[in-house]
Amino acid sequence: MRTLFWLLALCATAGGAEPRWQLQFFHDQDDSSFTLNDLKFPSAARGVACGFRSEKERTRPSVLVTGNGGRNWSFVATRETGLSLFFLNESLGWMVTTGGVWQTEEAGRSWRKLASLKGALRVCFIDDKRGFAVGAPKAIWATSDGGRQWKRVEIAGEPKTNPAYTVYTWIAFANAREGMILGASTPPRPTTSRLPDWMEPDRAQKRRQWPTLSLVLETRDGGATWRPSATSMFGQISRIRLTADRRGLALVEFRDSFEWPSEVHRLDTRSGKSERSFRRKDRAVTDVMLIDGGPGYLASIEPQGALRSVPIPGKLKILQSLDLSDWTEMQVDYRAEGHRAVFAAAGPDHIWAATDQGMILKLARE
Repeated sequence: MRTLFWLLALCATAGGAEPRWQLQFFHDQDDSSFTLNDLKFPSAARGVACGFRSEKERTRPSVLVTGNGGRNWSFVATRETGLSLFFLNESLGWMVTTGGVWQTEEAGRSWRKLASLKGALRVCFIDDKRGFAVGAPKAIWATSDGGRQWKRVEIAGEPKTNPAYTVYTWIAFANAREGMILGASTPPRPTTSRLPDWMEPDRAQKRRQWPTLSLVLETRDGGATWRPSATSMFGQISRIRLTADRRGLALVEFRDSFEWPSEVHRLDTRSGKSERSFRRKDRAVTDVMLIDGGPGYLASIEPQGALRSVPIPGKLKILQSLDLSDWTEMQVDYRAEGHRAVFAAAGPDHIWAATDQGMILKLARE
């Protein structure tokens, strides 16, 4: 029924204005910039972005909040730079910072530190008490008191990898019982050059791509037990989105020396099958979004030249697909650019995208 709804919605759109991504916020000041690390909309009205402001030679950790769906935004100073966000409802949320885990009960307008969790990158909560954190080195933690105390999950150390080069980077739950954790082990490569790849593009392009040991942990009992697996593959699985209707999208990102910047795979969690859904040499996908019963979206950056790790930001390009097979580019405000982009959604009718350059856009269907 939901798929039929989306088909009807797309047909109606075809007869009217095309959906487009409109710029809602951009911190465009001569003496100040905002680096955005993550964005969440726990409801259609309330949104929170975390990162830091750079003003001349000073850096100010900050969150950016809205209470009216992104029409107006205001900065809130924080003591530590936010790396990622997770919200359980409109008011209650957690922020992982460079120094630990913080909590808000006011939709981001005030924060209090819960724990100093060194190495944490991301958290995910099943309810207001039970949650998990992932990070480095080779670490997964669990909490049963809302984030005040954390205990290591021993299964995180089972893969036979060097902890110094192993990190768990992503955690997602499709429902209260089924979830996945992603990680990778990437030993450093020997090099005789002290210059970054973008200063020696010919050398970087000729470098052979090395396989990465990708780590996946799955749970079907709300995190009481985890089943680990490891696969040697080119690239790293950096994102996964799961829905209640048993579909999923997984993002694989590659290094500069690989022919493709990224690949997206569609998943069927019922059968466990997956197949490649998208890849293009001129689209470096950095995030995926999948609406329950509806379409999927890809946030990508148009590479500037042969290498993707150049300091010059590229244009934001967003694609949409209902069947997760045929992807169509959408209209995006021409000013939107960055090195990476992320999605946030508060239901099928309220979807946002943001770049690390501090630009926030909303999908308009009228």
